Amino acid sequence: MNGWCGNILIVDLDTKRWAMDHPDPEIYRTYIGGRGLAGFYLKDHITRNYDDPAMPLLFFTGPLVNTSSPTSGRMAVMSRSPLTGTVGDSSVGGSLGTNLKKAGLDGLVIRGKSTDLCGIEISEDGVRITDARHLKGKGAGETFSLLPAKASAAVIGPAAENGVLFSSIIVDGHFAAGRNGIGLVMAAKNLKYISVKGKGRTPVHDPEKLLKAREEIYRLVSASPALSGSFGISKFGTGALYDLMDARRMMPTDNFRKTRFEHAPSMNAAAYKKAYAPKSKGCRGCHIQCKKVAKDGRGIPEFETMSHFSALLSNTDMDCVMEANRICNDMGMDTISAAATLSCYGEIQNKTLEPHEILGLLTDIGQGRDEGALLGRGSARYAKDMGKPEASISVKSQELSAYDPRGALGMALSFALSTRGACHLRAYPISHEILRKPVATDRFSFLGKARIIKISEDANAMADSLTACKFIFFAATLEEYAKVYEAVTGHGISGQDLLKIGDAVCKNERDMNRANGFTHKDDDLPERFFKEPGSSEQSLSIKPIDREAFLKARGAYYKIRGE
Repeated sequence: MNGWCGNILIVDLDTKRWAMDHPDPEIYRTYIGGRGLAGFYLKDHITRNYDDPAMPLLFFTGPLVNTSSPTSGRMAVMSRSPLTGTVGDSSVGGSLGTNLKKAGLDGLVIRGKSTDLCGIEISEDGVRITDARHLKGKGAGETFSLLPAKASAAVIGPAAENGVLFSSIIVDGHFAAGRNGIGLVMAAKNLKYISVKGKGRTPVHDPEKLLKAREEIYRLVSASPALSGSFGISKFGTGALYDLMDARRMMPTDNFRKTRFEHAPSMNAAAYKKAYAPKSKGCRGCHIQCKKVAKDGRGIPEFETMSHFSALLSNTDMDCVMEANRICNDMGMDTISAAATLSCYGEIQNKTLEPHEILGLLTDIGQGRDEGALLGRGSARYAKDMGKPEASISVKSQELSAYDPRGALGMALSFALSTRGACHLRAYPISHEILRKPVATDRFSFLGKARIIKISEDANAMADSLTACKFIFFAATLEEYAKVYEAVTGHGISGQDLLKIGDAVCKNERDMNRANGFTHKDDDLPERFFKEPGSSEQSLSIKPIDREAFLKARGAYYKIRGE
């Protein structure tokens, strides 16, 4: 085959044995790779608990990885989410996916549970299951420093070892497989790290055709203000969205009780660039280079982290935001859920947290001690235990990210319908509602949003399966990527064909959630958004969401999905 290796590594930590699975080529063409193929391997196990040794932990690449395809250095990580109970997955960058392909693998399936803390080391020479007891309790940074040189690695930090439900897996030091608590699945298997090193090449069907398809995408990216403009993502990282969200009066502030942060002009991406003079980095195979790293090695926060650790917590200390981001990455926990859980705590305690309290509580969460042990279960469980469930701004127990849904009704629908709990990336309607790509839509109307969300979900499922970065679709479309796919694999396909496969990927995930007891009643938003307005100004009114209109749009989505 071209594009694929034809090999899926199955590691059993119970027996310390491993074997190779060779899927039928038709399975590859049906599920593509990444999120789609991982879902295929997960679907027969999803009714098990996340800590059941038989529950697989999956790392899957796509056919474009380890080729010259644009933004092809990503991979999908999947299991059942400890935080939500839903399908749990994350698209993560770095070089891990590329090194898996270089080692001759399309994916890695990990089953069982080691009796002691262990690591998995993969190279072209084979697989080693190592003793990792000496790494117990160590942060992600120190763990990386002690792993084999020149290898890409995925590790967990103390948060996962201490049972934090929103634990992340940290890849190559700066990239997080976050949101759903996938790190806790890794900890439940007594697995501290995975390191991969390979040298092989992925065969490409038509290199000349791939070059032409790649150049077409590069031209579109160069012409995109959102990606390549003076204030675009390539210049400022995803923090470029900070001013835009504030200007649109949809920046979550004071635990979503307000939608504008008065200190935003001094806490934006330009302020970080001035203060920390960051250098640009990115995933393997990406020329956009949206990752920004300060001179001292600390990562500049992504937009959602930048926003939540400032506006959501009413925090004006920029270095506190930087340090909060560092602590979360070293502890191995999701920044969005961590900040949102602290904002829930602040509302319940009726206090605005000082910078030292924010950092102290984050450390306590990661170490599983004192109040942190309760907060590490996430805002939904904490608020319920405190008798104030309304203070948790979450969907399916997963906290909302930094886009207030009252300011973009497509986002409201997307948060509610996401198969992994509140998630801005499942459909990312900010693209058309705010950035006006591919076409502008009225952000204060549900008209047409059900179909837009469904199509966007399918397209993003395909991006996560190929695998490619969602941001490049601000400029390119699946039509361009169909040409890339055909050049790599030799299989003729259209953009609409890829969209249909994306539909099947989404259907499989919704089926898995239903098998775990989720119903349409779970596809809902916190009452706050239907009862309280946002922060309006004279020329812009941010009203509560009309619940009847929301339910009508949600019903239209189900009809379009055929549910």
